[in-house]
This record gives sequence, structure tokens and C-alpha cells, in this order.
Amino acid sequence: MKQILIASGKGGTGKTSISAAFASLAKQAVFADCDVDASDLHLLLSPEILQSFSFISGKEASINQTQCSICGKCYQLCRFEAIMTPDHENQKYRVNPIACDGCGVCVKNCPEQAISFIDKDNGEYYHSHTRFGELIHAQLHPGGENSGKLVSLVRKKALDLAKASNLELVLIDGPPGIGCPVIASLTGCDLLLIVVEPSLSSLHDAKRLIQLSKHFSVPCFILINKWDISPILSKQMESEFKNMKVKVLGKLPYDTEFIRAMMEGKTIIEYHKNGKTASTLMSVWKELLHKNENQPYLIKKEGSI
Repeated sequence: MKQILIASGKGGTGKTSISAAFASLAKQAVFADCDVDASDLHLLLSPEILQSFSFISGKEASINQTQCSICGKCYQLCRFEAIMTPDHENQKYRVNPIACDGCGVCVKNCPEQAISFIDKDNGEYYHSHTRFGELIHAQLHPGGENSGKLVSLVRKKALDLAKASNLELVLIDGPPGIGCPVIASLTGCDLLLIVVEPSLSSLHDAKRLIQLSKHFSVPCFILINKWDISPILSKQMESEFKNMKVKVLGKLPYDTEFIRAMMEGKTIIEYHKNGKTASTLMSVWKELLHKNENQPYLIKKEGSI
């Protein structure tokens, strides 16, 4: 089974629009939206949710109002200012669940044993059906934590679904950056496609993501989007990627058809299959599917998610 990750290093490069275009080209695949902090692949794939599950991760404090003696010790000890003081509506101390870090100091030091730990509901994840195939996606609640853990869960569910359905490909729309959610998206993948735009910030972040892919021994390639908004910088980026021994698979122009396609809830492939942008994407996708994994520095290792 091949796992292909589409990532960007920074947000706003057009990664999700390109991921959706690849989803429309993929055959016999399961899709995973691992940008759980701000998922939006579903906006283009229009999924029908078949199952939804709560993402329970970590603990939060809860004060039993009948046992609370209003001593204020929890308020004094909490370094996260998560304890709300009594007021005219609430006569006893309460916990702000967004501010609570789950450290347990208040639980251990309450003289009345009025504070307990409860499981924290940080979000939801879904198994959905789209016009292109099955999609596993998720959404953290506002202030929800452990996004890396939720990414790993989304990937595991996508892999399990692919195995159960005897499918050979998992296409992953990854989060921006190089932090915990990206690491959880990248480990164990077979290929990484980095979508960049001609800007210094995009170049800087792409370099960091390339180094991360080297660390995890995942072959990576580049797709330059909107290259014509700065041809000089695009050429500079190509040169720098070449020096890093990372191949640029293609360049896409700034194309307003992307916007018109999104307004109609379509991918660029569906909207204008015979256009130059769609043709380039089809060529890049074909090359990705047939890439030799035995790249120079990037021999595939056993990985886990």
C-alpha cells in the first residue's frame, strides 16, 4: 500500500485545492484530511458523513459543587488561571475547561476531595463517502489539544479502511508547518509532495520540511504553484531545490479557474479537464504514482504512525 502526503510547510500555497484535484484523479484510494486544526478538504469533496466519533484525549478538572467548601486552595495553586472565582450567579469555584491544562494540582490538593479528573472531549473524527471515494477527516473543538494524536488516529483509520477495502493507495492532505501534526502525517509515508509558492517565507518553510523528510527517510518532491507571480523568485527556488537534490515535478500558473471551480464546489480537474493547469496536475500525479522509492539518501525505512 502506498501513502502519499501533500504538504506545504506554510499555509496558503493552494495545497488543499491540489490535494482535491489529485483525489479526483486517484483510483481505488482512501483520502485522509490530516489538517485537523483547520480542515477544509471536505469543502471541495462534499462528503456524506457515514459515521462520527468523539475524540477523547487527556483529562480536565471538574469541581463537585456539593462537596466544594469554597476554601479557595485550588484557585491559589492553579498556575493556568483555570479556576473561576464565585460570583453572584455561581456561589462556588468552577473550572474553565479551555484554560485547564490537566496538570492535576487542584485534584491532589483539594482538602474536600471535591475535584476529579474527567475525560476531555477535544473534537470529532468522521468516516465519510465522497464522489471520489472514502474520506477520513476530523475537526478539533476550539481550544482542543493533542492535534498530533488526532492526526495519527485519522491516518490509522484511513489505513484500516484501505486494508479492509483492499485498496492500494492512501492520499493524505497534510497540515502546514513542521510541528507535531506534520510529523504525525509524515512518518511512515512513501512519498511527500511539497506545494510551494514563489515567496521567501514559502521557500524557507519548504527547506525545513525537506530536512524533516530527510530525517524520516521519506522521498520528497516539489510542485511550484502560482509560479508566474514572481518568475525570478520561482527560478531561484528551482535552483535551490536542485542543489538540495529535490526534484521539481511541475509548475502551475496563477489560475483564476481554481477560484471559479471552488465557487462551484468542484476540483480544477472537474471544472476544466482540458486546461493547461489540469494537464500539468495530471502529469504530476502520474509521475508521483510511478516514482522509484530508492532515491539517493531516501531508502524507505519501516515506519509507524
